[in-house]
Amino acid sequence: MSKTTATPQLPSGQLQNFQQAIHAFQQGALNQAEAICKAILAAQPGSFDALHMLGVLHYQEGRYSDALVCLEAAFKQQPHHLPILSGLGLVHGRLRQYEEALTYHDHLLALEPDHAETLNNRGNTLMELQRPGEALTAYDRALGLRPQLADAHNNRGKALMLLTRLNEALESFDQAVTLRPDYADAFNNRGTLLLVLKRPGDALASFDKALSLSPHQADLLNNRSTALKDLGRLNEALASAEKALMLEPEHAGFHNNRGNVLKDLRRPAEALACYDEAIAITPDFADAYNNKGLVLNDLGRVDAAKEAIEKAISLAPRVPRFYNHLSECKRLTADDPHFRAMRELAEDMSSFSTDEQAQLHFGMGKAYADIGDPEHAMQHWLDGNALNRRLINYDAPADIDLLARTQVAFTAELLSNKSGGGDPCPVPVFILGMPRSGTTLVEQILASHPKVFGAGEIDDFGQAATRLSGSQMASYSPEYLSRLSDTQLRRFGASYVDHIRALAPSAERITDKTPENFRFVGLIHMVLPNARIIHTRRDPVDTCLSCLSKSFVGNSVPYAFDLSELGRFYATYDSLMAHWHKVLPPGVMLDLQYEDVVADLEGQARRILAHCGLEWDPRCLDFHRTERPVHTASRTQVRQPIFKSSVGRWRSYEPFLGPLLTALGHDDKGTQR
Repeated sequence: MSKTTATPQLPSGQLQNFQQAIHAFQQGALNQAEAICKAILAAQPGSFDALHMLGVLHYQEGRYSDALVCLEAAFKQQPHHLPILSGLGLVHGRLRQYEEALTYHDHLLALEPDHAETLNNRGNTLMELQRPGEALTAYDRALGLRPQLADAHNNRGKALMLLTRLNEALESFDQAVTLRPDYADAFNNRGTLLLVLKRPGDALASFDKALSLSPHQADLLNNRSTALKDLGRLNEALASAEKALMLEPEHAGFHNNRGNVLKDLRRPAEALACYDEAIAITPDFADAYNNKGLVLNDLGRVDAAKEAIEKAISLAPRVPRFYNHLSECKRLTADDPHFRAMRELAEDMSSFSTDEQAQLHFGMGKAYADIGDPEHAMQHWLDGNALNRRLINYDAPADIDLLARTQVAFTAELLSNKSGGGDPCPVPVFILGMPRSGTTLVEQILASHPKVFGAGEIDDFGQAATRLSGSQMASYSPEYLSRLSDTQLRRFGASYVDHIRALAPSAERITDKTPENFRFVGLIHMVLPNARIIHTRRDPVDTCLSCLSKSFVGNSVPYAFDLSELGRFYATYDSLMAHWHKVLPPGVMLDLQYEDVVADLEGQARRILAHCGLEWDPRCLDFHRTERPVHTASRTQVRQPIFKSSVGRWRSYEPFLGPLLTALGHDDKGTQR
């Protein structure tokens, strides 16, 4: 709010006093300025200038109700005074009286249509009224008059985000920080958008810049934590989240975010405590209920998970991802009210962001699959995957070339020459293969043995391989990794063993079931020659269909969003696994067929334990009763006994899988050539 200037209304003595009030205001001596204005009003009740100045002072102090009283009294004297109209619009906005604020903005603009600051303020009010399209028009008008108005560029970016015009939003934030390189709020908003665009590294840089400008801003620390979490730098993320909470310990959103980091750190009890704290502070916090449900589902407490996610939906019935999460916890029926709600949301699909649209499609796909409608299920999965594909930057030919280069780099001669190197520890067990091929089931069987700890998808091996390839590499280099010295191999292996031993110091075997480790089988054997490797296989089309039916996050499974890309990737993966069998010594890797496990659980469980050097334990047959967190898309299935309905599931979807079947080499009858 702008300061006032004296008018000829005041007597000469009071005019001198008022000028002293202005000087005090300009020097930041607000209490002195306020005292002078009150003295003027005591001597001359209703003084317009004193009322205006006092209204500005109260606004600066955050005393918005007092500011409103003063400004309204001044408005009665001069209803066309532009600064008073502007001030009333701003004060009503601070009091969340947005319709009243809009009235005063419009009154001012009727008098002065080219008032850029008021057009910007009008846009802010329309944003609060959830009218981003009209807000964007106001910002564009303001910028047409004053192209250098950084605030309007920043606010325009926020409106474009709500309108899901994300690339344009980024351009607006970029323009704001170009005009004002010290604009912390614009850097913060830019970082938030980059998180939505799945660019956490760039987001982190933007948050760090904002923090360099405003080091003690709690929301920046919280946002920085989210970027670090998305980058997998979980300990740093936790530290940043906790710094935010130190500054604002009663902020429900910060407790919720800390819970999300703890969830990824596999500390579910602490994560649940964070969500409960967030809900205690803000009882209608839908996101916290949803996140609580996700952790409860990981823990196998499915009924409690459903209850929590249903509560989230009741509080925020227009959030598509909540429905998708609920669909993973329950089997939906045609008359289920949540299925009806999803269908109603789908009628207004364009009102949601790309990510939320994808989430709704996956929830709808699961629902149609539950009621036995494969055609509609498949259409929603394809639509959801197409949207997810737009959110990532994935070079499919380059990835396939990477797998082909891996075969060339890791030869039988190399593995023979490097035998005996690395770390000799026999504790690690790698369970790998395509996603949705049964890796979670195999780990759950093994983790039911008293001498085994199931670490889940820890991804330490792949991250270490990428780091070894060089800090400038976007991915790992098979050529570089194949040339590691014996010393490097031992250090690599010892570092990996130290990390997993810290998870379960007394376990005789510790499983790492990161499916993508199939890329590194040769390197695993060089680094950890006594580690056991279990390769899970499943019918190729069932595997690919299952991948298509799940909404994988970001770049975790980037090849699974398109039927043709997925088929070509699977064929290349299959070739790589055949190569590993040719070059590895006998007995290092066990192939395990998912369908065989379903048909003969005990026989295959005995093979698994024997391969890992473990004695038989019948508890492995009751894997579904084992209480441990499961963080993968198969969390619900492994809480149930073995069932056969997933074998040959793809036949119901065959008419809609043409590009996939072609890429996998199937003929017109669906038979693999």
